[in-house]
Amino acid sequence: MAAAEPAARKRRPKGHFAAAGRAKRPRGGGGGRQLEAGMRGILITCNMNERKCVGEAYSLLGEYGDLLYGPEQFSDHEERLSGSDREEDEDDVEAALKKEVGQIRASTEQKLRRFQSVESGANNVVFIRTQGIEPENLVHHILKDMHTTKKKKTRVILRMLPISGTCKAFIEDMKKYTETFFEPWFKAPNKGTFQIVYKARNNSHMSREEVIKELAGIVGSLNPENKVDLNNPEYTVVVEIIKTVCCLSVVRDYVLFRKYNLQEVVKSNKEDTQQNPSSLTEEQNSKVVKPETEEEKTSKEVKQENKNQGEIEAEPKGNDALTV
Repeated sequence: MAAAEPAARKRRPKGHFAAAGRAKRPRGGGGGRQLEAGMRGILITCNMNERKCVGEAYSLLGEYGDLLYGPEQFSDHEERLSGSDREEDEDDVEAALKKEVGQIRASTEQKLRRFQSVESGANNVVFIRTQGIEPENLVHHILKDMHTTKKKKTRVILRMLPISGTCKAFIEDMKKYTETFFEPWFKAPNKGTFQIVYKARNNSHMSREEVIKELAGIVGSLNPENKVDLNNPEYTVVVEIIKTVCCLSVVRDYVLFRKYNLQEVVKSNKEDTQQNPSSLTEEQNSKVVKPETEEEKTSKEVKQENKNQGEIEAEPKGNDALTV
């Protein structure tokens, strides 16, 4: 009995190790890679279905990436060996094994070169790391095409924001980084109107007001002619903080493209008018200011007199008006 007790204590519930494996597995097929300072890519928000969001992102980015940059090329020169190399490798088994391992690693890196999902650190947020492309140009091209064609291409993707740079999410690190990051858009002689949009996830040590104030001050120091415009700015500075990583970008047409929302940007002009009922068409404006002719005035006066006469005849007398 004493020998049987230790064996009983070592037993594990059925499915114990499988459950542990699932708990450690990162979301979105990140393969253990996480968002960190120094990365560039595309930040995508979705509605509860991150796995499907990653699939849609790969499909959409692959389609437009091939159009702008051509099909992705995988180099296989490392896999090709000359006849003499093969003979040497056959004589040295250890060298052949090392070379094969190196070829597998190089092949994997090549296949993951252009777009690769990494763990974002927040729910309903997917980060696609990019290499060899300009995220802001690619995303702007996608939104411009969807805005023009009004063709819906995604179901679960909501917003798609290019991330041109990342740094540590601490105010001093952000100030130091943005002093050079903002130069292509705002350093003299470059200038433009701008606004700053801020969003923080899983982070409580940053102050929204302080971040906006400091970054706006840096933009102003690069060129005093840079002015704030909250209605329709030329540039929008996007600040997305996730845990201890600050994601930054400067985008165009932020208002026109509905805050870079793929579901909103495909809405028709008719829907736009319904959302802004105060806007009038040229035909409606012409009807409002069209002057009345003498015949229309006379006809209106006659109708008004008949209406008044009818109201007098229908007016109750005595206590009739108080009856229930």
